[in-house]
Amino acid sequence: MITPYDWQEGIGNRAQYIEGKLEAGSPVVGLSVADGVLLVTYRRQSRKLFEVYDRIAFAAIGQQSDVEAIRIAAVDFASREGYQRSEQDVTIQRIASAVSTPIKRAFGDFSSAPFVVRSLFAEVNQTADADLFYTVDYTGDYAVTRGTAVIAGEEAVYAALAGRLGELDRTKNAADLLDGVLDLWQAAITPEDGSREEAIEGMRPEALLIERSDVRVDRFRTLTPEE
Repeated sequence: MITPYDWQEGIGNRAQYIEGKLEAGSPVVGLSVADGVLLVTYRRQSRKLFEVYDRIAFAAIGQQSDVEAIRIAAVDFASREGYQRSEQDVTIQRIASAVSTPIKRAFGDFSSAPFVVRSLFAEVNQTADADLFYTVDYTGDYAVTRGTAVIAGEEAVYAALAGRLGELDRTKNAADLLDGVLDLWQAAITPEDGSREEAIEGMRPEALLIERSDVRVDRFRTLTPEE
């Protein structure tokens, strides 16, 4: 018989295990800027920034198979909602709620493996003040922010990025802010006794802009370091 103490200890062990796995994750930052919503990170091989549906993007850190499972679940849910209802019914809140349910169920079920993943969803709207970010944790809990958002595997890295992003002038366009965001990213992950070159060795930047303008059919645009 499992006692409440056993269950609590088991949950703590699962959380500790997942946190240890996430520590190596490459953080992702999101900003609401003049021309849309900007997502920025560094990666080694696999892509980290994805389109989910029209105005909504997805990024995550964690075990690659779990990241892909959450991405596919989000895309499938959004596509089904858009087909059965309407495109206007596909919102970031509905998608985050849909993916958080299986994540929460898996985390509390000791007979199955938990999702080793921390996710970020971003939605662009008509004004920067209306843009939304949803962070979905491995427990299934999610939080909503506006203006900026960060997911990271280490609390110190998260605090460094979250504290500095607010200093950027978000009235500028994404291309004008990209260098500054990359600089903050590098500074946040570089150890005090290390160099930036060593910290990002073998990695390359990845940036995605969800354009605020609806002139183009596809709002999603990949930014290059040259921009």
